[in-house]
Amino acid sequence: MPILTLTTDFGLKDHFAGAVKGAIYSEMADAKIVDISHNVSPFHITEAAYIIQNAYKNFPDGTIHIIGIDSEQNPENKHIAVKLEGQYFICANNGIMSMITRTIVPEEVVEINIHDRIKTNFTELDVFVQVACHIARGGTLGVIGKPIKEIKELTGIMPVVQNDQKGIKGNVIYVDNYGNVITNITRRLFEDVRKGRNFTIQARQASFKKIYQRYSDAINFEVEKHKREEDGKKIALFNSSGYLELAIYKSNPSTVGSASTLFGLDYRDAVSITFE
Repeated sequence: MPILTLTTDFGLKDHFAGAVKGAIYSEMADAKIVDISHNVSPFHITEAAYIIQNAYKNFPDGTIHIIGIDSEQNPENKHIAVKLEGQYFICANNGIMSMITRTIVPEEVVEINIHDRIKTNFTELDVFVQVACHIARGGTLGVIGKPIKEIKELTGIMPVVQNDQKGIKGNVIYVDNYGNVITNITRRLFEDVRKGRNFTIQARQASFKKIYQRYSDAINFEVEKHKREEDGKKIALFNSSGYLELAIYKSNPSTVGSASTLFGLDYRDAVSITFE
């Protein structure tokens, strides 16, 4: 039995996440369900895309991902099922898959067309669960949808390189649970443009001239602990996903503050790199 994952903006207060799981178990009592996240900001497609992009690679072939973000069907928001790298993704065609498909070509994409068989106003509970269980039982995508060639792209999430190669202009695409700020500038793009030059990263009033490999690399452990400058230490690094991240060492948004609160940065705010 393949694994089924859930990524939604339902939160944990309401019944929605539990209802979807109940519907899956009603169809397949031996199902294996993994919650990736139910705390995506409401209708935040870019945030969900970042989470999915970084989670799916850790799952085995055959895994089926149900993504419930801004998924109500309408003429501009069709439903799709995508097979990519041996895994399946069921979601709205609202751009949520574009961070993955920008670099990896899907094996198969269909627009789901079984809605006339299901009366629902709860897409994830009914349509998405039915499609997921169909796939889990060995069903093909062609039975539940018609092939399409294009997936909707998210706009405004690509960094821009200056024509003279002297800078990169990016944006914040995600703020994690620690308040760390993740940008859309990748290590690969940075190194391609940098070519060994010195640089300055600018995010509002915060500036960085060094990129660390790990968070703790910013701390001098040869200095006695009570003499170290740890609290509020600002850090720039490429995170495990390869994106430029701005952080505060051991930050806590609810107590000492975080990169997001202390630097005044949020989704879509500008982050630039200037090369000397």
